[in-house]
Amino acid sequence: MTTMTEPKRVFLFLQGPHGPFFNSLGKMLRAAGCEVWRVGFNAGDRAFWHNPASYIPYQGHPEDWAKTVEALFDSHQVTDIALYGDTRPIHAQAVAEAKARGIRVHVFEEGYMRPYWVTYERGGSNGNSKLMEMSLPDMQAALERSDMEAPLPPSHWGDMRQHIFYGALYHWFVMFRNGKYRGFKPHRSISVTKEFQLYLKRFLLMPSLAVQRRIATLRIRNGGFPYHLALLQLEHDSSFQKHSPFSTMSDFLAEIVEGFANGAPQHHHLVVKAHPLEDGRVPIRREVRRLAAEHGISDRVHYVRGGKLAQLLNEARTAVTVNSTAGQQVLWRGIPLKVFGRAVYAKPEFVSTQPLTEFFSAAARPDNRAYKDYRRYLLETSQLPGGYYSRKGRRQLLRQVVDMMLSADDPYEALKSGTAAPRQQLRLVN
Repeated sequence: MTTMTEPKRVFLFLQGPHGPFFNSLGKMLRAAGCEVWRVGFNAGDRAFWHNPASYIPYQGHPEDWAKTVEALFDSHQVTDIALYGDTRPIHAQAVAEAKARGIRVHVFEEGYMRPYWVTYERGGSNGNSKLMEMSLPDMQAALERSDMEAPLPPSHWGDMRQHIFYGALYHWFVMFRNGKYRGFKPHRSISVTKEFQLYLKRFLLMPSLAVQRRIATLRIRNGGFPYHLALLQLEHDSSFQKHSPFSTMSDFLAEIVEGFANGAPQHHHLVVKAHPLEDGRVPIRREVRRLAAEHGISDRVHYVRGGKLAQLLNEARTAVTVNSTAGQQVLWRGIPLKVFGRAVYAKPEFVSTQPLTEFFSAAARPDNRAYKDYRRYLLETSQLPGGYYSRKGRRQLLRQVVDMMLSADDPYEALKSGTAAPRQQLRLVN
């Protein structure tokens, strides 16, 4: 909390998750005695910020942003910045300037163990996270200060529909109400109109896609064959673009299908599972079929469009991914996992270092005890119960995250120094 002897905290919010979370977060920080400002880069940002007096529209061009953020830091005497993801250009420039000035950088991301948690870190996330430089012994040493049991996730808790709805609504505002932001340039490679169309199509097709997924999943589960999982990501996702050796998902698929064809026993199958938010901008299914035919294994390769992972994971032999957070679910089940990009969980104790053909032929089992220590460390530090998109998830998240933002220590330092606040235990829902 801010006291009479402490300098006033001034937060500058940049872009957040689609929807009302950042607005609610700013409101609670103001209630805690902080000054809060929000920079908006388009009409979608403006639509979800309900305090006009604290809203700063950026209507310039991307190439002028670096000078503008420097001026904002000076004019508002900013002590903290808050943002969702740290790799989009406007965020990367702001983070670099903030670090040079000693301004605290609060980074939000989707949970490393989603969907029941979200990620809150200082300085950077994913490939820029402090976790990248930590060893498992470092984490185990910090855990010696705590005897808390790792919380279990609730049995039912999802906000995929709200996520897609807010995404579509955000892009609607950018499409039809963006006249004042003529210099706005989206960080995605496709137009805002196309993005809106894809969100809307995905939202409308959800019932039909759910039926297709169930049929494909049942065929695999009832097929009676051993199978390996390839866990795909969104090609435009920052973790894939900034922290992997591939430029396209097709590049990743080509390596996986070839490795499977050359290494896996001939009675084994490969299941390619798309990301739950895959929207068709990349022709994944067509590419999977082409590669399978090229290697003569069309009858052993299956494609599943999105959906929940648990049903397929429970009987999988192995899993491969670039750096998807779904890898955490794989490791939790003790299934061998191989990753190709930079990932916060890519520790040698439980992620395979075998060549791909050898991995598909006879994968070594991960050290499950080591992974459980790692998982517990994350749940006591940067992983917070809740979500950005559903009302219930936001309430859960806000109960804890504001105090963590106001703390002098970041989540990892707090556990090490013994200043971490007690963590919420999730109540199971029947």
